[in-house]
Amino acid sequence: MTSLLGHDEQGHTLLAAARSGRLHHGWILSGPRGIGKASFARAMALRLLAEAAGPAMPGEGLYVPQDHPIRRLFEAEAHPDYAELFCLEKDSGTARNITVDQIRGLQRLIQSAPSMSTRRIVVIDSADDLERGAANALLKNLEEPPADMLFLLVSHAPGRLLPTIRSRCRTMRFEPLSDEALRTVLRATDEALSPAELDALVRAGEGSPGKALRYAGLGIADMEQALAAIAADGDPGNRQRLILAKTLASKTARPRYEAFLERAPAFIASAARQRRGAALGQALDHWEAARQLASGAIILSLEPGAVVFELAGHVAALAR
Repeated sequence: MTSLLGHDEQGHTLLAAARSGRLHHGWILSGPRGIGKASFARAMALRLLAEAAGPAMPGEGLYVPQDHPIRRLFEAEAHPDYAELFCLEKDSGTARNITVDQIRGLQRLIQSAPSMSTRRIVVIDSADDLERGAANALLKNLEEPPADMLFLLVSHAPGRLLPTIRSRCRTMRFEPLSDEALRTVLRATDEALSPAELDALVRAGEGSPGKALRYAGLGIADMEQALAAIAADGDPGNRQRLILAKTLASKTARPRYEAFLERAPAFIASAARQRRGAALGQALDHWEAARQLASGAIILSLEPGAVVFELAGHVAALAR
């Protein structure tokens, strides 16, 4: 099974069902955002289409050789038996929903016979983004699915889906990746990552490759080192806090500043887990204050330097 995706059990389950001829037509791939559900869905779709069309492939995982003809079609977005729906780009930015017209656009695929094998596959990333009319239109297809049609619905919050959609699909749960699996994904993405930066991204990602990669290139390891130094001695004289505030206050440092708004409360929360009694209560108080300040900093257009200094003050309080 592919270690890059890190969801071996789920892959084995779907492949075994497909090879047995008992693959259910609709699956909800549920779990936290950013842990690789959509990547898994695409890799599974490619493997199933390649197996159905031939030639035969070695291995039991989701890997498909680079020179396989189905892979070339798939990566060129030209496979006639595959469709993927997601929020489209508009002139004003990315649309907020998957529209009913996008669902209706699947009818050519659904109503025609498969072109290259006996299988057709639709991936929806994510089904949470279906507008009401689109969800109802999809439901009709799930109620009377064509033979050899497979729907893979990525969902970060299955409770938001129509109950009737959930009842016509099987749900497959995806958990955050282990640190080892996440480390593998990050190394494959950027082999130049230093050991310190890789460790920091693994901690920041919390099992989510998508979340970890948002921090890539932002110097998370240096940021964590600065916070650890402040927490260790309380930063008497405010020297380290002032340096941190100055470093993150410029316009060019905006991405790092936004990362700091997430990482500072997370650093306090991590420290709180190691405490008991009164020390735990104090750490949680500072975490709550830091969380509220960080969550409102962008919305309220607060001055970045002042926000960084105050957040670092909550970190410094951990030394008391």
